[in-house]
Amino acid sequence: MPNPVRLCLALHNHQPVGNFDHVFEQSYVDSYKPFLDVFDDYPELKISLHTSGPLMEWLDEHHPEYLDRLAAHVASGRIEIIGGAFFEPILTMIPPRDRVGQIATYTRWLENRLGANIRGMWMPERVWEQGLTADVADAGIKYTLLDDIHFRNAGLEDESLFGYYTTEDQGKSLVVFPGSEKLRYLIPFQSPHETVDYLREIGERHQNAVCVFGDDGEKFGTWPDTKKHVYEDGWLRGFFQQLTDNRDWLHTTTLSDALDSTGPVGKVYLPEGSYREMTEWALPTTQQTGYEDLVHEYDNNPAWNRIKRFVRGGYWRNFKVKYPETDEMYTRMMAVSERLETAVADGHNVQLVEQARQELYRGQCNCSYWHGAFGGIYLPHLRNAVYRHLIAADNLLDQAAGMPEHWVEANADDYDFDGRPEVRLENDELVCLLRPAAGGQLYELDVRNICHNLLATLARRPETYHRKVLNGPSDNDGVASIHDRVVFKQEDLDQRLQYDQQMRKSLIDRFYAPGTSAEAVERGEAKPISSFDSSAYEAIVRRSKQRIQVMMSCTDRVEGYDIKITKGVTLTAGSQRMEVAYLLEGLPTDRELLFSVEFNFAGLPSGADDRFFSDADHNRMGQLGERLNLESSRTIRLTDEWLGIENTLNSDRAGGLWTFPIETVSQSEGGFELVHQSVVVQPHWNVRGDADGRWSLKMNLNVDTAMAKSRKQQEVAVG
Repeated sequence: MPNPVRLCLALHNHQPVGNFDHVFEQSYVDSYKPFLDVFDDYPELKISLHTSGPLMEWLDEHHPEYLDRLAAHVASGRIEIIGGAFFEPILTMIPPRDRVGQIATYTRWLENRLGANIRGMWMPERVWEQGLTADVADAGIKYTLLDDIHFRNAGLEDESLFGYYTTEDQGKSLVVFPGSEKLRYLIPFQSPHETVDYLREIGERHQNAVCVFGDDGEKFGTWPDTKKHVYEDGWLRGFFQQLTDNRDWLHTTTLSDALDSTGPVGKVYLPEGSYREMTEWALPTTQQTGYEDLVHEYDNNPAWNRIKRFVRGGYWRNFKVKYPETDEMYTRMMAVSERLETAVADGHNVQLVEQARQELYRGQCNCSYWHGAFGGIYLPHLRNAVYRHLIAADNLLDQAAGMPEHWVEANADDYDFDGRPEVRLENDELVCLLRPAAGGQLYELDVRNICHNLLATLARRPETYHRKVLNGPSDNDGVASIHDRVVFKQEDLDQRLQYDQQMRKSLIDRFYAPGTSAEAVERGEAKPISSFDSSAYEAIVRRSKQRIQVMMSCTDRVEGYDIKITKGVTLTAGSQRMEVAYLLEGLPTDRELLFSVEFNFAGLPSGADDRFFSDADHNRMGQLGERLNLESSRTIRLTDEWLGIENTLNSDRAGGLWTFPIETVSQSEGGFELVHQSVVVQPHWNVRGDADGRWSLKMNLNVDTAMAKSRKQQEVAVG
């Protein structure tokens, strides 16, 4: 008989903030409930369970009986509840004050609802930096679990990873368990006896071994094909039976039990990192492709096992570089966090500030800030949710500060931490964030009373897995891990791959060659004959009591002419209108140039009849995925009846107008899919200078949320 082995099964159940209600429900039906049903039949077994705050709140509202069952298992000692940061943020991404606050708040919630004694925490996505140690300890946590790759990167041998270690920072200690990557790929994809055989081998080599499986609970029913495999085909019962049959040497136990009954293997300091796959996804695409090729080339090389421990992927924080849209959410979140601390220091209304804190915490949920085998940044509803909560936090902080009913402000600062100033124009209805140094583009437009950012866009960019898209789907024998599946959710995805040269924002100024077609612009074949879209504009902010304006100007050589663009963006207190004025100088007087201004609108999905274009007379012109090529137009409307908003773009000069959708080909749990990200509205004019080489234009973007306001009033009346 092998030496005794302690097996710690630590499940992580999670649904992100903003996920669809039906996804929560389906995951409950397919995974969370049936797992507990099977677990109930094996009273000798114990597990540790982490359920993220967004999911726990949903369960408490929709299936409180499930939480009552958990509480009973907690009381009997069969389930240990693992705590964590309430709304599952990447801890390295948020300030220390928010780390401690999120962890401590969730600990109190779990203690009150489940009667749990919280000693450990789940480290979201196992993203680790040594400096987290002190903050986690300050939050009252005794242990966490990471992946074994963290320990290998610290120089530890595989044979020393069957136990736990202590680490410290600033004199504050924390226990860290290494989770086994081997077990992550065995469970539940291989037969139960293979896991037991592997653990038996460990028991034959080690005394007092502690082996930790720490991974997603959704692997047991929610991941593709796993419901049939795990439950209908009996994998989970077979696995639990194997554990039960071998309990004379194989002891399933909680992490706290392992901590109390064994001593530490030693002390360790761990370099930054995450699980192996995440570090690969964090690499720039070209480097990720090279990494993937290298692994494939050496995978069958006998020396690879000795080499790969010294090969490392990327750094999680660089997702903010790989995806600038991630950085926009991050910097917006940081601004709200800083503003909240100022409100606390200034003694603002405590109740409103604490409500704002909860909104901030929800806006820190990690899932939309990165991308890998899961949708992440590519899922618009998750990005929209982040902004919804951050905007809501801002609104609450305005109330806490006692802002008047109607007001307007302008500020300039380095809001995105890139060393160059941005401009923030805001009133009681809208928030406009502009980058003078990057083409004078409008990169965020918040509609405050519905908490929606109309510029939560995403550019199309190459991904390493696009090679799989070009090669087509493959047949998978048996149940494959998400990391190995190649499944197309739509046909002809290889023909939909297209990449953008810039982020998809608004007020992007371009000159094209005369006669440029809508098709050429949409396909990216029409190259601008100017560099206004990326040049630095000089900016001046003008303020009055009721109106604010930023004036931005830039000069570029176009077709032999030194053309100057001056554009002004104006907000008025109490108004949902953004006014935009253009003055072009230095134009030729004897020929025409094609000038366009690109707008993008995000969070207004295509493919639904209640989301549509219309003209000045409210005549419908198709759904928001429609490709329009209007020859003479002054007005276009974009309506989303579900969201309760109508956006009207007016111009005082008739011109052509192009619209087309921006769609990405991305990877998610279910396979490769086409996702609508934004709709382009691109008015354009054939411009010729007057006698002084000048040409001017005025546009208004009117944001009307009367539908949403009416719906809210009706709900209040009914309620």
